[in-house]
Amino acid sequence: MASRDIYERTFDEDGQADASANQCPECGGHVTTNAVETFCEACGLVLDAQPIDHGPEWRTFEDDETDPERTGAPLTPTRHDRGLSTEIGRRTDGNGNTLSGQKRCQLGRLRREHNRGRWRSKAERNLAHGLAETRRVASALDIPESIRDQACALYRSASSEDLLPGRSIEAIAAASVYAACRCNVLPRTLPEVGGVAKVAAERVEHAYGVLNRELGLPAMPTPPGAYVPRFASALGLSAGTRHRAEALAAKASDEQLAQGCTPSGLAAACLYMAAQERCERVTQADLAEVADVTPVTIRARWDELRTLVDDDGD
Repeated sequence: MASRDIYERTFDEDGQADASANQCPECGGHVTTNAVETFCEACGLVLDAQPIDHGPEWRTFEDDETDPERTGAPLTPTRHDRGLSTEIGRRTDGNGNTLSGQKRCQLGRLRREHNRGRWRSKAERNLAHGLAETRRVASALDIPESIRDQACALYRSASSEDLLPGRSIEAIAAASVYAACRCNVLPRTLPEVGGVAKVAAERVEHAYGVLNRELGLPAMPTPPGAYVPRFASALGLSAGTRHRAEALAAKASDEQLAQGCTPSGLAAACLYMAAQERCERVTQADLAEVADVTPVTIRARWDELRTLVDDDGD
């Protein structure tokens, strides 16, 4: 018996005719439906398609109930290897069982050799140390993660441009955090960054000047109004006083009173004037301590603000 007698007609197992709509609305051709879409065999018009599956991407393994994800952590610029590292455990295995003493000793030797072989060169080891210092400074200043990542990327750029030889790693790391804050108009003063750094504030300022000059940072002067909410919150001032101080800071910026002045000192002077107008008790010494300036600076900016307000009649 010939094979064509057994299989009288052939068909595509993945494509079957749709009985309800077997004609193309465009050309009148035959419409076929497979596992993915419904299309016309003559003109190729797609009449219907399966929607995108937005379900979970992981697969089912033995630890599906405890850890269903099969994808690791995302890449991050805060690590020298961008997060693609291996960690050797200490007391438990992958199933959570306690390890024996002999196995812990073996893992200790493996961990020691693993730490020795993590860096391929001294430059990579210095990069890891610098990124760790950058993360520490950002954490001490309560910097958002997005700005912290930018600071780490900036430190990596400084390392690739050979700006580290002859300079302190700690100074470049702190300067990278300060530069990222300046580029994102985040109100953080240089004495604040220098206070949590492991080097003097003068060295951080010098390192920031090198980064700004060699890398061409898009750093803009921080407006005085950006410091007002943080200073007002630290002193417990009311919302009305804060809004009035922000309005005074905006007026001073429009009149170019902030040029050549410390923005934090002008913000403190705006808060002092607003507190006096609303009869709230705050001293220049308290404002000077929060703004990290001297009371003389606050009095000088306050006198300029009084002249500006009196001239405008506000």
